[in-house]
Amino acid sequence: MSVLKRIWKFISSMRFAIILLVVLAVTCSIGSLVTQNQSYAWYASRYSERTAALIVALHLDDAFHSLYFILITAFLCLNLTLCNIIRLPGLIKRTGKASGLRERLGIWGAWVTHVGVLLLILGFSLGQMTHKEYAAYGVPGQTMAIGDTGLVMTIDDFRVDLRADDTVEQYTSEITVYDIARSSSGKSATVSVNNPADLFGMRFYQNSTGWAARVTIDKDGQPLQDSIVCAGDYLAVSDKQDLVIYFNAFYPDYVMISGYGPATASGKLNNPGYLYSVYYQGRILGMNVLMEGEVLTIDEYSVHFTEPQSYTLIQIKKDSYTPLAFAGGIIILLGLVLSLYVKPRKNNRLQNDLQTRGDDASS
Repeated sequence: MSVLKRIWKFISSMRFAIILLVVLAVTCSIGSLVTQNQSYAWYASRYSERTAALIVALHLDDAFHSLYFILITAFLCLNLTLCNIIRLPGLIKRTGKASGLRERLGIWGAWVTHVGVLLLILGFSLGQMTHKEYAAYGVPGQTMAIGDTGLVMTIDDFRVDLRADDTVEQYTSEITVYDIARSSSGKSATVSVNNPADLFGMRFYQNSTGWAARVTIDKDGQPLQDSIVCAGDYLAVSDKQDLVIYFNAFYPDYVMISGYGPATASGKLNNPGYLYSVYYQGRILGMNVLMEGEVLTIDEYSVHFTEPQSYTLIQIKKDSYTPLAFAGGIIILLGLVLSLYVKPRKNNRLQNDLQTRGDDASS
């Protein structure tokens, strides 16, 4: 057997398919465990510099667009396609010799299952390689662009539904999305946890919430800035961009716990506290908690934190190949039905016939 024939036989073999499936499963698991599309500094801050370097070097920070993921998927799809093509003539021949519709359908069970697996892998892999994902957050009344999509989203309303014991039952956002590039009219939708909305070919998910506050800055007693800032964001002073106010966290019922630090005694706005940091030219000048009504003074600037309110975080995804993966799943189910519930009945009938003949012979 020539080398090319051996290679061809191996590529189309079940052994090669199993190896590829295991490698693909490991790759997908790593891609799910490692947060994707972050910077080296981000990974270094959460793991270590050595781990961050390894993640970047192995392209684990963008696993589903890496060369090895593409090659694994391509070889697996090639293997499944070849397996189905090679088996097709034999299946057609067996179908012609089969007696009865049930037997003919049962013969195709495994083949149909393989086709479904092929479509499922294609749909998942192509979806991971081409999907778009964005996040937008803000408070009611704010409008923000959705990445590079040409879409903008306005948050019309946001509410947090509580149970009788004050635990959260549901987060719900009312949104309106506009396609600026096409100057189309806006489309409105209600988005809540486990109830996404589909608008302009993208799916909108209610992801999470947090606290925001109105930050006002006066200069020499005159209003200078007025912005809504979410906890975890910063605000640069408009006429002194090197001076930055960072809103670290918000405590609705602020308490100081010895040995632990600032915390909140409850989720109610009983004693609001704003944890902030001040940076100038990238260097931290100070960090403290500002209570409701207190003023932060930095030279000629006065900073006020007021009007604490909840913001909503909406996650937006676009995956054009979800229908393909869904179709693959349906076809797999069909193949399993043909394999497990159609053909076995024919076999059972054959066994019963043989048993009957044996009983007749013995009598």
